[in-house]
Amino acid sequence: MVVLGTVGLAMAGCADQSGPGAATGPQAPKAATSHKIGVLLPLTGPNAALGHELLAGAQLALAENGTSTTPGQVSALQMDVHDTAAVGGASAAATAAAEAGDGIILGPLTAVDTAAAAPAAQSASMPVLAFTSDVGQARNGVWVMGITPEDQVERLVATARQEGRHRFAAFLPDNPLGHALGNGLLASCRDQGLMSPTIVYHTGSQASITQMMRELSSYDTRRAEAQPDGNASAPASTPAAPATGSADTTDKTLPSDLAAALKGGSDTPATASADGAAPTPTVPKLAPPPFDALLLGDTGLGLKNVIGALADSQVSSANVRIMGPGLWAAFATKLGALKGAWYAAPDPSSRQSFASRFMARNHHMPRPLADLSYDAAKVATTVARVAPNGYPADVLTRSEGFAGVDGPFTLLPDGRTRRALGVFEVLDNGGGAKLLVPGTTKSAVSG
Repeated sequence: MVVLGTVGLAMAGCADQSGPGAATGPQAPKAATSHKIGVLLPLTGPNAALGHELLAGAQLALAENGTSTTPGQVSALQMDVHDTAAVGGASAAATAAAEAGDGIILGPLTAVDTAAAAPAAQSASMPVLAFTSDVGQARNGVWVMGITPEDQVERLVATARQEGRHRFAAFLPDNPLGHALGNGLLASCRDQGLMSPTIVYHTGSQASITQMMRELSSYDTRRAEAQPDGNASAPASTPAAPATGSADTTDKTLPSDLAAALKGGSDTPATASADGAAPTPTVPKLAPPPFDALLLGDTGLGLKNVIGALADSQVSSANVRIMGPGLWAAFATKLGALKGAWYAAPDPSSRQSFASRFMARNHHMPRPLADLSYDAAKVATTVARVAPNGYPADVLTRSEGFAGVDGPFTLLPDGRTRRALGVFEVLDNGGGAKLLVPGTTKSAVSG
């Protein structure tokens, strides 16, 4: 489950009242000096199974990497586990970890729990490696370990920019994922010196998707320019047939008959129908839209309707680089109508060794979120080997980063995690996707 949404909480300060003569007023908290690892997960309640899965991932990392060979350091790292579903929730669990003298926290799972745990953790100067994907929780001392939509977009924009794309736009659902992708596109274009992108959020109905795509792509203007007399009043080509069914249809095949339309404009001559009716007017091939890279965010029926709108507005993969979220990896074999589209995601081959070791220990394949808990525990064990006391920020944010289950990653000072995401290109005819650009943690901001 990817938890999106932002919960704003004020971060509490901590006063040092350590004896006579201590300075009055708020003081900066002392850095935690323990290598003891606090783990905050839901171990009871509805998310208990997922919590235990993440705990197993962290335990595997400690079993493999938790022993120190450095003289003067502890021979094994101790794990201190707290249930965020118990009375008091994540806030009480973080307070208990601080009172136990833990030096770092792995978890919590969700954005809401991360916001609740952060004040107690920061007051005790315990770094937090949270498993949420909500970048809104990222801040100094609180790292978001999940693969965020913003990180995916940054990777796509950097790669598209290297390809020569400079005019970005987005057509996104009006939901938390859509807004996270939109915010990521705004930030990526700003950071990489590109013009501010045009972003449109649609309401989900087929009619609104078709109309708003026409507006985004300047369809009426392009069509007027394509008419011999400059008049755009001629009948439009027939839109795609209305889709039916539930909005939750990520497992349904997308319309393969739209692939040809996406490759170029509809410039075939009008033909008479089988019953002798008047021929259906066609729209001449239009000029490219006012953008050369387009970010989408839909899945399932929403994506099917967006693909129909792309064909209707003659937004073609021949002149626009279509991009989407990493969620597309789950059904890439059904994206043939978007041949040539990109999405950013970890290279699945990087995970094979971890999956085998996890299965040998736990007798089942790991869920994807177990990757995050293993990575977080690997950070803790790595830092404990090189830092004599605690988990200092300058070591956590070291430039060389850390080796992760899904590839290298780096913890940034602002709480974000930069992961080595690969860029995948969608193939046609149900061929899935191929790795186009291997993962890297370096942003192509220059050059």
